Formats: sequence, C-alpha cells, structure tokens
Amino acid sequence: MQRRTRLIARMDIKGPNLIKGVHLEGLRKIGDPQARAARYYAEGADELIYMDVVASLYGRNSLVDVVRHSTEHIFVPITVGGGVRSIADADQLLRAGADKVAINTAAVHRPELISELTRQFGSQCIVLSVEAKRRADGGWEAYTDNGREHTGRDVVAWVQEAEALGIGEILLTSVDMEGTRKGMDLALVHAVTSVVDIPVIASGGAGNAAHVVQAVSEGHADAVAVADMIHFDRVNLVELRAGLAGAGLSLRKPLPPQAEDRMAP
Repeated sequence: MQRRTRLIARMDIKGPNLIKGVHLEGLRKIGDPQARAARYYAEGADELIYMDVVASLYGRNSLVDVVRHSTEHIFVPITVGGGVRSIADADQLLRAGADKVAINTAAVHRPELISELTRQFGSQCIVLSVEAKRRADGGWEAYTDNGREHTGRDVVAWVQEAEALGIGEILLTSVDMEGTRKGMDLALVHAVTSVVDIPVIASGGAGNAAHVVQAVSEGHADAVAVADMIHFDRVNLVELRAGLAGAGLSLRKPLPPQAEDRMAP
C-alpha cells in the first residue's frame, strides 16, 4: 500500500511577523501569521509548523499566545520549535495546544534532553529540527541558531543518535537550498531517510510541485514542509495538492471538488 504524503505549511516567525529568507538569512516580513495559518488550514495543509527564529537568541519561545489562538480555529497537528530547552518549556507549548515540539540547539548541547522529553511526553510529541549544510569535503554538518552556528556534528550520525535516544520525527532543513526555489537537497534527504526508521520531514528549496514529488519519490521523505512558494503566492495549497495528486502521490486528505480540474495529467 502506498504511504500517504503529508504536506506541511512551515511558518518562520520573528516577533509578531511571519518572515521568510534565503539560506535562513535576509529575512523579509510576509504578514500576519494568524491569518496565514487560517488560510493554509482552509487550503488543506495536513499540518503546520511554527518556528520562532529568534528564540535561541533571547532564550525563550514567544509563540505560546500564537499557538493558543491558532488551536481555536485550526484542527490539524501543529509543531512548534525555537528555544525549547527543558521539560517545562515543552510542557508550556503543549498545554497551549501544540501537538509536537521541535528541539535543536538544546539537544545538540545536551542530547539526553531528547530522552527526558520523550519519557515525559512520548516520542510522537518530540521532533528533532536539523539545520544541515554541505561540507566542502563531503557530507553535511548540523548547525544551530538559524544556520549560523557550527556544531561539528555530522548530520547522518546525529539523526541516528537522536533516534536511539527516542526522538519521534525529524524536521530536516537544507540551509544551502532554503529559500532558493531551486529544488531540495535530495542527496541529503535520502542520506537521512536511509538510516532512520522514524518519519522525516524535508524542508528547504521547494519551488514547485515537481520538487515536492522528488523529495518523496527520490528522497523518500514522509512529509514535505513548504514556505516560500505559498508565502509569496506563487501557488496556493489547493493547486499544489492537485499537482501532487496528478503526479501520483497519495495524499492524506481528499482533494476538494474545485481542485480536480487542476490535476496534472
């Protein structure tokens, strides 16, 4: 049976604004994250991801109110990341209505945090966010702080360690491709999906439906997070989902009737 692909709307947030950059830098304001979240939900997003891009800088996640408001109107799983350093941080976001929390910096510095969180909340609630950059000598290094800080950790080894510690899912972002619209780093996605048995969300570089299809068919991603193409209104999620279905992907939700005419042959 063909697995069903999740299509996720990713929203990077700085203060009150939805933002977007290239290579996680040069951030531009897009608009109100609440309005966009409602729109993406209405257009059929399977899940939403909120990332507080300055949380590590300020030592806290500022999205509690955003999440609490979103869950009053949005009824798909929501993952929230940025600045999660403890059980208390995760608990606050989950109580606000998040279904999953994503961790990066704190896990790199203290990997046992993964085990602590998964024991407390269950593996299905805890996502490892990996910001990957290609090394000149081959392979990929994991970064933190929006792709600015080296960790010295090899991405493939790090995801295997995290899986052994109990992590339930991986959000894999290619910093090199992020925001470029040139396609995803398929080698990176495949390198990670081939060594773990947990779901992998591919993120960074998707500029059209074909790029999403490649991440699934060639990279074997379980889900794809999109941002640039929907934030800048180059395609909406109804059109994107129709394109994916037309290319043969099995989706989590049925297409709305108005999308049937937009399916690729």
